[in-house]
Amino acid sequence: MVYPGKWFRASVMALFACVILFFSIAASAAENPLLAAFHQFRISNFAALNAYYRFSVNGDTDTLNEIVAAINESNSQIKQVDASAGDILKDDQIESLNTEFDKYKHLMRQNINDVRKNGYPDLRLVSDMANQAQALSSKSAELYDIVRTNNNVKADERVEAARAAAVLMAQMMSKYSARSTSSVSQTFQGADTEQPLDEQAHQFDEQMSKVTEGHPSGELRAALSSVASKWAFIRGSYINYNDNNVSFVIDRYSKEILRQLAEAIAMMTGTPVPEQATAQAPNS
Repeated sequence: MVYPGKWFRASVMALFACVILFFSIAASAAENPLLAAFHQFRISNFAALNAYYRFSVNGDTDTLNEIVAAINESNSQIKQVDASAGDILKDDQIESLNTEFDKYKHLMRQNINDVRKNGYPDLRLVSDMANQAQALSSKSAELYDIVRTNNNVKADERVEAARAAAVLMAQMMSKYSARSTSSVSQTFQGADTEQPLDEQAHQFDEQMSKVTEGHPSGELRAALSSVASKWAFIRGSYINYNDNNVSFVIDRYSKEILRQLAEAIAMMTGTPVPEQATAQAPNS
């Protein structure tokens, strides 16, 4: 005979086990090594560009090390893309991405050397690099979408929204850094087809609304709430980007948002936070 109390406890335990299994499956389904590598590749490339703009006016060794670390991370991630591509991407697609990345790295080296040698940047080369960064981002986004829409890849909508928000933040951060740097302010626009900062800021709002759907709880809720509070502090600076603002504050808070979005993505996918993401900014 099964007593009601024992039946109830057994039912609760079974239900609890099912819930754990469900969330474990959901977490593993939301993650894909190829998507994760592409995402971090894009973030790191913009992080390098952002650091370069600051390096162009201060020539600081720590800022140079920041550029090198971001480029090294991009190198690691593009190798991961190649290793994980399988049958989803063709060899010529990977080769095309590598070609665009090599151009970007070459221009970065040239621009760094100009600053170290002359003490100031060559604006033509900086403009070329800004446009190449946009071309590399477009190529990465194109291949990312091919992977995301593949029948064998299961993408989670909230994870995708968080990644889209992070890429937008990285783009905005680098453009704002360029605009705040008087010597390269005319190149901040990047490619002619790139959206202005205020439009990107509104898109960031839209993506974050998708991320917070379903009323997340626990640590995820805390991370997203922290993103929201920091975004509220700097949002006006991105919307009204012609106003005079304290650029290092914008830079710091933007990096914090990137770090916490990386943490949120890690929670949603059940994976470790990328090392580069944890180095974006110190805890506040």
